Amino acid sequence: MFLEPHFRGQRSGWIEVICGAMFSGKTEELIRRLKRAKIANQRVEIFKPKVDTRYDDAKVVSHDANYILSTPISHSSELMELSEGVNVVGIDEAQFFDADLPDVCTKLALRGIRVIVAGLDMDFRGRPFGPMPNLLAMAEYITKVHAICKHCGNLATHSYRLTNTPDTVVLGEKDLYEARCRTCYHMGNILDLHSSEKSEKGLKPEKRKLA
Repeated sequence: MFLEPHFRGQRSGWIEVICGAMFSGKTEELIRRLKRAKIANQRVEIFKPKVDTRYDDAKVVSHDANYILSTPISHSSELMELSEGVNVVGIDEAQFFDADLPDVCTKLALRGIRVIVAGLDMDFRGRPFGPMPNLLAMAEYITKVHAICKHCGNLATHSYRLTNTPDTVVLGEKDLYEARCRTCYHMGNILDLHSSEKSEKGLKPEKRKLA
């Protein structure tokens, strides 16, 4: 479990990144750290992209229904003005933000602000997602969390899309995505064959990829 760093003589201001696949607990960990900062009587502000309205327009909500109030913003540049006088800034779903986010986070850290960022490190194609690669390169602290593969039970690192929609950004939950390990992710549709065999034998089928 991540514990807040306390080094004698260390200057305040750094970047922490929480990354991983869908359903791995990224937002849960973000909320945990922000609540601990509030317990420590630090001034905390939480932000998320306006595009993310899956659970709520203004709350950061985990898949386990834990939540914390946030401010939805359209562009990372808004963070500079909205973070005046703040000790800790939390940013959820960072992969949906613009390419300026890493530079903005660096500027906030130079102000002495602790910046905690959570986001998907890879998109459904298994490629680096949005500004996340640069954030990972710039961060002082990185935590990679894992989901559980729905098909084999191993640690899941990939987000597998269950539809054939080609757009990179498609908002959805378990109706559109499932967490898979590297092997099951690259097996792709072949897992549907196992699902069909289970159905023919009267067993409960796995969720199938559409198309």
